[in-house]
Amino acid sequence: MVTRFQRYRQIADVLVKYGFGILVDEMIPGGERLRQFRRAERDERSVYERIRLAIEELGPTYIKFGQIMSTRRELLPPALIEELQRLQDRVAPVPYAEIRPVIRRYCPNLEDCFDIIEAEPVAAASLSQVHRAVTRDGRVLALKVQRPGIVDLIETDLVILRSLATRAESIFPDLRVYNLEGMVDEFTTQIRRELDFTQDGMNAERLKRNLADMPCVKIPRVYWSLSGPSMLAMDYVEGVRIDDVAAIRALGLFPEEVAATGFEAYVKQIFVDGFFHGDPHPGNLLVTGRGEIIFLDFGIVGVLRPERRRVFIDLLLAMTRTDVDGVISAFRSLDVRISPAVLDAVKDDLYVVLLDYRETKIEQVNLATTIRGLTETLRRYHIRVPPTMMIMMKVIVMVMDIGTRLDPAFNFDQRIRPYLMEIATAQRFSPDNLTGALRSVLGAAEGLLAIPGNVNETLKTLSEGTVTIELENRDLTEIVNVVDRTSDKIIVAVVVGAIVVGSSLILRIADLPIPGYISFLATLGYVVAVIVGFYAVYSALRHGRSYRR
Repeated sequence: MVTRFQRYRQIADVLVKYGFGILVDEMIPGGERLRQFRRAERDERSVYERIRLAIEELGPTYIKFGQIMSTRRELLPPALIEELQRLQDRVAPVPYAEIRPVIRRYCPNLEDCFDIIEAEPVAAASLSQVHRAVTRDGRVLALKVQRPGIVDLIETDLVILRSLATRAESIFPDLRVYNLEGMVDEFTTQIRRELDFTQDGMNAERLKRNLADMPCVKIPRVYWSLSGPSMLAMDYVEGVRIDDVAAIRALGLFPEEVAATGFEAYVKQIFVDGFFHGDPHPGNLLVTGRGEIIFLDFGIVGVLRPERRRVFIDLLLAMTRTDVDGVISAFRSLDVRISPAVLDAVKDDLYVVLLDYRETKIEQVNLATTIRGLTETLRRYHIRVPPTMMIMMKVIVMVMDIGTRLDPAFNFDQRIRPYLMEIATAQRFSPDNLTGALRSVLGAAEGLLAIPGNVNETLKTLSEGTVTIELENRDLTEIVNVVDRTSDKIIVAVVVGAIVVGSSLILRIADLPIPGYISFLATLGYVVAVIVGFYAVYSALRHGRSYRR
């Protein structure tokens, strides 16, 4: 097991090797001592290329972090994104003798489970490697086995990565706009999910159910009796990479049809199911001799709730219509915060991006370029967006790149708009959406019905004298005077009203045997009340005009 100090030393060694000694001095505890173990060599390669090479040498945690960061086009420069997309997650395989105990954990007696387990892996990555195996009943399986000790190494790296992010934000305040700590926290959640192969298998089964009505799309079956957090047993599948046009033609297939099938599969995953395969690089998509597309590696998935799906549909439709206000509205619904100070500038830049897309010749239309322009605008103004949105954008760009490689005439705009319009219409009148609308109406009705009760409760509180009103004004004396005058007027009004009512009652019963002077006083009170009332009305009108002036 690698200790934290040993890992810090390894990181410092790699950073110095690629010319980043200044980072060692500033960000790593005791960095000046650590960097003495190695001196930087002169390197003519670009800064971004050296960053990519350093990440690859630092190992699986940093490779995975770099791959996830390659989706954050709204944060990082395009040249760096291009380098991060070239990160290779291929390493020398672990000897089978070290892998065997992991397999034995899920099948204590290997001879009872398998006829053959090939010692040479068919694929090796930083987190796992895949061995081909044949069961006793003749089924051919792919055993995805976790590399021994990888969990401890990654957990150590995560602690270090979080510490480095915290130190970077404290030392370089300008970096706080990127929320490095938040990015590390998101990455921590993601890679821990990838380390649990049970989650990988559950993702595969969910996709298999969702795509069951598409016969040309296949998801390998998971064998749970041989699977767990450290090993996943699935059907072994063979095919050619989806970007190998010559191999696809050699199978007697039309690449254009393969492109259409893959496109439809991803449209359904993203906009209908809201659960999609999040890593569609060509190595994870195979094509069989029957024209089927096979999905592999389900560690990274995207999830879109129904309301988010509708917003993303509105966003893409607004982009295809050059509707800047529609794009901004969709951003707001996605909790993308744009400062009012830069809103007009952002709108201008977005308008240019969308205008370029609209005015491009139809055979050259490529929404991938528009998405890149959109994310470049977000990056320019340091506007952060939800990770799910960037995963979806990354998937769309990758699908379009594969589509145009298979079919140079592949036009995303022409293909996507009918799907989006149909899906948007279906979703607006779906039972779930109607239920949501009904729930909103019922909520509004409930609020209206609650008004009398709320008013009654307020009046009760007022009558109990338990209401506290806080006033803040520079001229409190004026407020007190206004309140005094108002209360005086209320008292006068109440007294006048009482006199009028009392006098009216007395005059009403004047035919009873009562002293004459009482009738006289009642009449006098009535007259005085009327005079005072007229004067009060006149005074109120006069003061009202003076206030309006």
